[in-house]
Amino acid sequence: MNKKLLYILIPVLAIVFIAMGAIGQYNGLVDSYAEVENAQSNVDTQLQRRYDLIPNVVASVKGAMEHETEVFTAIADARAKIGSSKQGSAEYNEGQSQLDSAVSRLLVLTENYPQLNSNQQVSDLITELEGTENRLLVARKDYNTIATAYNKKIKRFPTSIYAGIFGYEKVDLFQATSDAATTVPSVNLKDK
Repeated sequence: MNKKLLYILIPVLAIVFIAMGAIGQYNGLVDSYAEVENAQSNVDTQLQRRYDLIPNVVASVKGAMEHETEVFTAIADARAKIGSSKQGSAEYNEGQSQLDSAVSRLLVLTENYPQLNSNQQVSDLITELEGTENRLLVARKDYNTIATAYNKKIKRFPTSIYAGIFGYEKVDLFQATSDAATTVPSVNLKDK
């Protein structure tokens, strides 16, 4: 009778052991993916902050720099593209890239206009925009760190098996666009 009990107990214990491993793997995947989502949310928060701040900066700077309409048009076009596209889509990411470039040009322009630096409101808004750009850089870096750890985790054995079973897939990292990697923003300060 002991042998019969042993023949039943060993498979039951093996099944329990495998089930506990699967539960642990699944919970680990859930935790890792939640960290990725949180990091993405932090990036989105900074993007929204920038998106909301830019119209104030543009309005404040526009009067002193009326002849620099190209920068303001680029900002408006990029914001329109972002506002009309689905978050995470290629068009949305392209709009964010265009906005990055236009904001960089705006910051360079404001440094070259001493009358803007003497205007406290413009100066405060520019400082806030620069701070937002720095926060965005940090949030993207943090996201890439967390997303890389997650991507490694779902490729390791045996987690890769459970990731496949439960539908966990690789997440994309933030990368520089080809324009950002190869093109230096140009600023034309000549009167037209």
